[in-house]
Amino acid sequence: MTSQIIAMGGGGFSMEPDNPLLDSYILAQSSSDKPKVCFVPTASGDADGYVKRFYAAFNEHTCIPSHLSLYAPPSQDLEDFVMDKDIIYVGGGSTRNLLTLWKEWGLDQILAKAWNQGIILAGLSAGSLCWYEEGITDSNQGGYSSIRCLGLLPGSHSPHYDNTNQGNYTYKPAYRKLIENRDLGQGIAADDGVALHYVGKKLHKIVSSRRNAFAYQVSLTDQSVIEKRLEPYYLGESDLL
Repeated sequence: MTSQIIAMGGGGFSMEPDNPLLDSYILAQSSSDKPKVCFVPTASGDADGYVKRFYAAFNEHTCIPSHLSLYAPPSQDLEDFVMDKDIIYVGGGSTRNLLTLWKEWGLDQILAKAWNQGIILAGLSAGSLCWYEEGITDSNQGGYSSIRCLGLLPGSHSPHYDNTNQGNYTYKPAYRKLIENRDLGQGIAADDGVALHYVGKKLHKIVSSRRNAFAYQVSLTDQSVIEKRLEPYYLGESDLL
């Protein structure tokens, strides 16, 4: 079985409702002509509006959408429910809450098993960060901090790398500072609209739904943070779908 993770710095139906390029790319990686795609909105507290937007978006695609709520589980056997799917798509929100609830329900182990058996794992923001060993989170009030994650992918991660607040970068300087202070190890960051496609634990491809959006390899050498820009393949001109 080929293990795949598609980690989006930001984008997809919740951030780009009029731009389906990343969601179409995720669906196209399945071997099924009509993949079963399950949305996991744990990080948002299973926000009803978020779930409704997922169905509205994915009902426009050739797929079978469903969602997994831990507040109202769809089945007594979560593992059986998850293992029946082709794609698991994790939404954004609080990474800390997501990890805590997943571990309490055993969903972290179920998703690791699903990944090992070839079910595609995907997501944005918290749903991107959660797959790595560690990364940057704003789940704590008062700023950014490091967080240990599931460890399916090596290294650290920052989503939303080009995201700004009143014109100022937010994640970017905080991620660099955490690496500089050795609170995080080296890793990879992704702008909104950029997806990091892994096969096994190796980065296979970088794609984007936006022009001028990039990924970055970020490391520390002799107390200096080094940032190497990684060029994605723009899906607007792609035959990869």
